Amino acid sequence: MGYRGYWGYYEPTKPIPVENGIRARSKRGDIGETWWSKRWIGILKSFDMGARLTRGRSYARKGQVISIDIQPGIVSAKVQGSRPRPYSVRIELRPFRKKEWERIIDAMASKAIFAAKLLAGEMPKNIEEAFKDAGVSLFPEARGDLKTHCSCPDWANPCKHIAAVYYLLAEQFDEDPFLIFRLRGRDRAQIISALRKRRTSAAKAQSEKAAGTVHREEMPLEECIDSFWRPGEGLNDFSVNFTGSGVEGAVLKILGAAPFSVGKRNVSEYLERAYRVASSDALKKALEGD
Repeated sequence: MGYRGYWGYYEPTKPIPVENGIRARSKRGDIGETWWSKRWIGILKSFDMGARLTRGRSYARKGQVISIDIQPGIVSAKVQGSRPRPYSVRIELRPFRKKEWERIIDAMASKAIFAAKLLAGEMPKNIEEAFKDAGVSLFPEARGDLKTHCSCPDWANPCKHIAAVYYLLAEQFDEDPFLIFRLRGRDRAQIISALRKRRTSAAKAQSEKAAGTVHREEMPLEECIDSFWRPGEGLNDFSVNFTGSGVEGAVLKILGAAPFSVGKRNVSEYLERAYRVASSDALKKALEGD
C-alpha cells in the first residue's frame, strides 16, 4: 500500500493565495523580535512539533492567516488552506482566576521597576518572577497547557494552520505585550488601574507610617530663632543617589498623547526631546556638584 494507502495521508496541496491576509513582517530566519515573543516561540519549539512549525511559519509569511482575535483564554483565527472555505482555528490557554491575579498584581506592584515599565507600556525582562511568586506561569509550561483545534482534515494537532497563528501571535506580542496578559484574563487598562491603585495605597500607608513615628516635642519658634535655618542632626547622614528610572520618557509614556498639537505633531513629541535634554543636563550638574 505504501504511504499513499496509509490512513490519514493527504496529497500535498498548495494553499489558495489570500489578497489581504496577515503577513509576517519577518521575511527569513526567526519570527519575533522582543524577548517575550522569542520566549513564546521558544516554548512552542520545545514541545517538539517538528516540521509543522516550519510549514506554519511559511503560511504566516505568505499571508494565509485571514484574521486573529484574542480574548481572555481564547485565540480565534481564520486560515486559508487549499480548500475554498477558510479553516477555523481555536487556541485555548487557561485564564488566571481572580485570586491568582490579585497575587500577581501584588507581586508586580511590590517592585517599582515592574510597575514603572508596565505603566510605560514595556515588559520587564524578569516579569516571570512576579508570576512565579504568585504560584503561576505567564507562559505555557507544557504542551497540555495549550488546547488547540482546527477544522482542517489534517489528523495532526497542532497542524500547520495552528502553527501559522502561533507565529503571528509572536509578532502581535511584539507590538503589544499586554496581549499576553489579555490571553491570561486581564487587559492593559485593568492591569494599569490595579497597579496604580496598589502603588498609591502603598505610598499612602508608608507616608502615614512615617508620620506616626514622629514623637518629638516641638519647640516654640521664639526659642529656636538662632538655629532655625541650620540643618538638623538627621541631615548629616542624608545622601542622594542620582540614577535614571530605567525607562526613557516614562512620564510621557504613562500620560500618553497630549490633548492638543502644534501643527501636525502632538505636543508630547516635542516634550519627549525636551525631557531627554533636561534630564541629561540635570543629572550632569548633580554629579558635578557631588
